[in-house]
Amino acid sequence: MTPVLTITGSDNSGWSGLQLDLRIITDMGCHALTAATCIVMQNDREIRDAVDFPPYIVRQQIESIVGDFHPRVAKIGLVRNPDTVRVIAEETVGCRSIVVAPGIMSSNGTQLIEDETVEAIRQYLIPRATLLVLRQIEAERILGCSISTNEDMSAAARRLCEMGAESVMLRGARITNGRLVALLYKTCGTKTKTLRYEDENGEGTFFSSYNIEGWQQHGVGGALSSAIATRLAMGDDVPTAISKAHEYVHSRIVYSVKSDSKRLRPADIYNEFMNLLTDNYQSAHDVAFYANRLNVTTRYLSQITHDTVSKTPKQIIADYLMNETRQLLENSRLSIKEISDALGFSSVALFCKFFRQQQGQTPTDYRLSVDLLS
Repeated sequence: MTPVLTITGSDNSGWSGLQLDLRIITDMGCHALTAATCIVMQNDREIRDAVDFPPYIVRQQIESIVGDFHPRVAKIGLVRNPDTVRVIAEETVGCRSIVVAPGIMSSNGTQLIEDETVEAIRQYLIPRATLLVLRQIEAERILGCSISTNEDMSAAARRLCEMGAESVMLRGARITNGRLVALLYKTCGTKTKTLRYEDENGEGTFFSSYNIEGWQQHGVGGALSSAIATRLAMGDDVPTAISKAHEYVHSRIVYSVKSDSKRLRPADIYNEFMNLLTDNYQSAHDVAFYANRLNVTTRYLSQITHDTVSKTPKQIIADYLMNETRQLLENSRLSIKEISDALGFSSVALFCKFFRQQQGQTPTDYRLSVDLLS
């Protein structure tokens, strides 16, 4: 199994940090290696306290891992001590790729690390980053500027690349009404190679998500960066790694549900339904297909989805297909027929009928309306 090193804090809640990274890297088929920078005491609502490990302890952890396992990729998350930042930069020089997702700000806008550590990240980690993953508010903090438009995002990403990062992903900006917008920007002005998302200038790649609450859950950003690091270790380039990681996090975390002991089995079935949907939405649109794969009746599957998210399985499948369709209509140059084929519809007419029923307009009219707004 390909080794992937994650360097971040230990989160006792299990919804972020080393605990989540371990699950994701292992689940995606790689060998998870860890180096703890701190222990965070928190619940679902807040961080109550944190204790940092001395820099020499972090150094010894990384030295032992790198010397024996030679990980291809390191993901760097929460680091609260500026001296530890310097140690990490020194000890990861042998890693082929570095994903830096420093967790400077919490999802509610609280700064999690001191200004001195932010400066150390600017000086030592950003120049080492194969991919720098930041929330919009974190980029604003590092650059000392406001980001409120797509042009602002591009300018901010360009500045971060000028600091040394090869690629930058800015996420979590509510630039477009009702959606979270993210930007992938690659240095040197070279065209981003991706089938799904590509801007006309070839410098940056914008994409968006309609599930705002899901993507702002605690731990989602760390999960995404860990999944990206895992895909990079498996040989993907940056855009492909992001696309595959997005699919994984979309089904396993953003649209999954937390389960308690009384509802463990139904929650497991719902989560596995979403996993199956992510893997099969391009070829299977029938509820019976998923019920059969889950070894349950369609009626029981309907009961589970209704109790979990107040939707029928058919509605969930349609929502997933519509989300993928909107992404392709908004961010690709694929024709309507090519999109129809990519999503597994037997004919363009059937695809257009489905889209009109869900959206109230044709795919062509929707694409034109988006172009007018942009």
